[in-house]
Amino acid sequence: MLKKIAYLWGILGVLALLMSAIIRLSPRIFEMLSYTLTPLHWLVLIGFALYMAYAEGYRGFHLNFSPRVIARARYFCQAQSQPPLLHSILAPALCMGFIHADKRRKIIAITLTSMIILLVILVSMMPQPWRGIVDAGVVLGLLLGVISILYFWVLSWQEDWQSPVSADFPSPASETFTEAE
Repeated sequence: MLKKIAYLWGILGVLALLMSAIIRLSPRIFEMLSYTLTPLHWLVLIGFALYMAYAEGYRGFHLNFSPRVIARARYFCQAQSQPPLLHSILAPALCMGFIHADKRRKIIAITLTSMIILLVILVSMMPQPWRGIVDAGVVLGLLLGVISILYFWVLSWQEDWQSPVSADFPSPASETFTEAE
C-alpha cells in the first residue's frame, strides 16, 4: 500500500508544484493585458510564447522531464522490496531526480533548478508589460508540461510501457536499498 501511495504522491506532488507556479504567474499575465500593447509587444509575446511552447513544453518537458518523472515514479510500484521510507516521503523530489539518481541527473536537476530560481528573480525585476510577456511564455510551457506528464502517466498504465528516456537511477548495485540514500 505504501508503494502505491508513494507512486501517487510522487506524480501528484510534481504536478502540484507546476500548477502552483502556473497559478502564481497567471495574475502577471492578466496585469500585462491591462496595458496598451504596441505591435512590438505583440510580436515579442507571440514569438516568445511559441519559443517557450517548443523549448520548454516540447523539448524540455515532453521529450525529457515528463517521461522521466513517470519512469521514476514507477520505481515505487516495481521495486522488489519496500523502498526506504525517506524515498516515499520525498517522492516528488525523487521523481524530479534530486534524490536516488545517478550523479549526472542530480547535477542536472540542481543546475536547472538554480537557473530557474535566478531567472525568476531577474524576471521579477522587469517592468510590465515585459514581465507579463515572459510570464505568458513560461505559463504556456508549464501548461504543456502538465499535459505531457498526464499524457505519459496514462500511457504508463499499459503494462508493457517503456519510458523513452532513462530514469537515471544509480548504478545497478542500488537494487539493494540503504537507508542512507
